[in-house]
Amino acid sequence: MAMLKKGELAKRTGVTAETIRYYEKQGLLTAERAKNGYRLFDVHSVERLKFIQRAQSIGFNLKEIAELLALEIARDQHTCEEVKAITAAKQTEIKQKIQALQRMYDALALMNNRCCGGNHSAEHCTILTALADTDSQEEADNEHAHSH
Repeated sequence: MAMLKKGELAKRTGVTAETIRYYEKQGLLTAERAKNGYRLFDVHSVERLKFIQRAQSIGFNLKEIAELLALEIARDQHTCEEVKAITAAKQTEIKQKIQALQRMYDALALMNNRCCGGNHSAEHCTILTALADTDSQEEADNEHAHSH
């Protein structure tokens, strides 16, 4: 079987040698040591790195990717249900992040809409006042709780 040096693997996948070393330390990739000390990766490492890249591009962290790789390696010992449970949990997590970002966006929009944006002193700036006022945060939290 053809073996690749770390630099060759990096060129084929567009992943830095440093990242490959990190993935190896994390157990996502395995390498053999040549007599000269070089790390050698088998050709399956190219597909494995692409798998990692695709999983990262849709939001999976390295721990979750390790779980998915374990399922990938032993497909015949696992079910689609197991795989789908991981992706469904990630989908829920991402939806919650989107909702939190939407709340932040709405709060910023409200602050910006209340500010005149004029070129005079910020002494009475509604944005700075709102950020400095602890009561306004409590009111905003209460407004949010009552609006749902």
